[in-house]
Amino acid sequence: MSGTRVDPQFDLSQLPTSADGARSVLWWSNLGFMLIEGTAFALAAGAYLYLQSQSRHWPPRDDAPPDLFWGVIFTIGLVMSAIPNAWVSSAAKKNRTRAVRIGVLAMTLVAALLAIARAREFAHLNVHWTSDAYGSVVWLLMVLHTSHLLTDLGESFVIALWLHTHEVGPDQFADVEDNANYWYFVILAWLPLYALVYWVPRW
Repeated sequence: MSGTRVDPQFDLSQLPTSADGARSVLWWSNLGFMLIEGTAFALAAGAYLYLQSQSRHWPPRDDAPPDLFWGVIFTIGLVMSAIPNAWVSSAAKKNRTRAVRIGVLAMTLVAALLAIARAREFAHLNVHWTSDAYGSVVWLLMVLHTSHLLTDLGESFVIALWLHTHEVGPDQFADVEDNANYWYFVILAWLPLYALVYWVPRW
């Protein structure tokens, strides 16, 4: 009824309509997703190590370790990308619209360049996924990580497009921050995989 007063303790009209960080449901869902995918990476790494422990020669005699050049280029680029990613995350926390628009666009370009480097990596693994157990597990690790790289590339592109065609508000800043957190996951997940793919066969 109009004119009816609402008890102040039940008045929800002053609650915020958006949230960021740990106050956001999306932040927790993003964290849960990373935990699940981190478990998948750990299981894949465990499969690699198990197969390696059961083989007298790793890689098998007919296989050569992956060429180092593109793997090193990709890894350096990925680790260095943490710098602009941190800047974008900081800009999102401070609600800096122009900086966020520029930063997400830059991160989209960075992810695209890294995807090109990753394509070159696949061409220099020196083994096909159907060759043997070694080839299959190496491709498993590479494809698993590449799927996350491409996922973040696609998400960054969509966010960048939205930021440049719509008004930017609290929800968009929260999205940018969550995307930046996911990119950290992409970086950290690759480091142990890089050691497995490129250096364990050389040990």
